[in-house]
Amino acid sequence: MSSSPRAVLVVGATSLIAQHTIRRWVAAGAEQLWLVGRSADALERVAADARTRGAAVEVSVRVTDLNDPGSIAALVADVARELRPDTVLIAHGAMYRPEQMRDDLRLAHDQLEVTGVSPALWLEALVSHTEATRIGVIGSVAGDRGRASNYLYGSAKSMVERVAQGLAHRLHGSGRTITLIKPGPTATPMTSELQAQGARLATAEQVSRDIVRAMARGAAVVYAPGTWRWIMLIVRHLPRVIFHRTSL
Repeated sequence: MSSSPRAVLVVGATSLIAQHTIRRWVAAGAEQLWLVGRSADALERVAADARTRGAAVEVSVRVTDLNDPGSIAALVADVARELRPDTVLIAHGAMYRPEQMRDDLRLAHDQLEVTGVSPALWLEALVSHTEATRIGVIGSVAGDRGRASNYLYGSAKSMVERVAQGLAHRLHGSGRTITLIKPGPTATPMTSELQAQGARLATAEQVSRDIVRAMARGAAVVYAPGTWRWIMLIVRHLPRVIFHRTSL
């Protein structure tokens, strides 16, 4: 099976990590590209960038409600009929400050829905109704253990991880693979506060490189950058009595 993508679907295509991943796939010779998101203007900017990087690529934009089950089902039916993708990336999510969500449960609800429920529904629909052979979904190291600093975000990402694991089990032996991408803190608009505080973060370009490589080989899980695998191994296995004394 060729690792080079031909027909690519990206859900949440305006995320910075998705944009850099799209550039890599276009450079690798992708022929068709569907970009899905909520903002027509933002999607058109990503589409224009892709067209300048690959004269032969056919780029289409699809605007939809990423959270609505009916909209997801309808768009996936179009994808299966018109695009017939071999490669899919699900990249959307939201992040709010914990103190905001304590005071506004609507934000907490949005956090869980956009970051957990919606990607889970897209995964289920795309696995069930397309023949895509390489499906990637962006999780997070935050899903590895509940921590005071981001437990609602982490719980949503943990949900995505469990769904990805279950679908990987379901697809075993089929030649189709699910890759769960687990970035550490990355320099994107979602982490602007961390950047303002001087935190050293991975770049979206670095993460996109790991995504493309991992999906090409059908890896089940990739930490991006790879050092986060060992960091989170320690975090997951810290005894509770010690863990609760930390400020993670």
